[in-house]
Amino acid sequence: MMDGTDQKAANLVLLGPPGAGKGTQARMLEESFGLVQLSTGDLLRAAVKAGTEAGRQAKAVMEAGDLVSDEIVIAILRDRLGEPDCAKGVILDGFPRTTGQAEALDRLMTETGQGITAAISLEVDDNAMVARISGRYTCAGCGEGYHDTFKTPATPGTCDKCGGTEMTRRADDNAETVEQRLRAYHAQTAPLIDYYDGKGVLARVDAMADIDTVAQELNTIVAQAVA
Repeated sequence: MMDGTDQKAANLVLLGPPGAGKGTQARMLEESFGLVQLSTGDLLRAAVKAGTEAGRQAKAVMEAGDLVSDEIVIAILRDRLGEPDCAKGVILDGFPRTTGQAEALDRLMTETGQGITAAISLEVDDNAMVARISGRYTCAGCGEGYHDTFKTPATPGTCDKCGGTEMTRRADDNAETVEQRLRAYHAQTAPLIDYYDGKGVLARVDAMADIDTVAQELNTIVAQAVA
């Protein structure tokens, strides 16, 4: 873990479809580099709870059943970036989702004398990802995770950890739904990948590798950025 004494701030955009491991990798980067993971949903809820000006605007919009505008999200993000715990940098997860949002984010960063250090695309093989996600199931008793192919209980139908025999699957962890989510992700994110590639800050990581290998690649990218 870096001590951060001479560490430059690193502002990362983490791109990747559901199941690519963004959450796991973001938590590891937080611990290694002192960064703060910021997800749009968490930001909105925190701003509403805090009663900030932007939070009050967001609350009114959400209560009316409408989508919160990019302007409000940027205002909430501006407030959050100004807090002391963000001094070493942030990991943006779920924002930006469009080129327009990326341009607005760049303007915000310029205003605050910062910039996007790297946009990291966690690359997946769609067919393998469908198999990875649609095969997942968990023990209803203790939450231990299993997989039809990659991790089965020693005794079929019986949890290795607690001995429970009731297993559950998420309703949206089926092949058809996963395929739809991947198609939507690619359609939405392709322009963003081109945008950040054009800015010279795009990095691609093979997210089909094991967790430790992916973490090592991400650490190398971020370490070079903050050196």
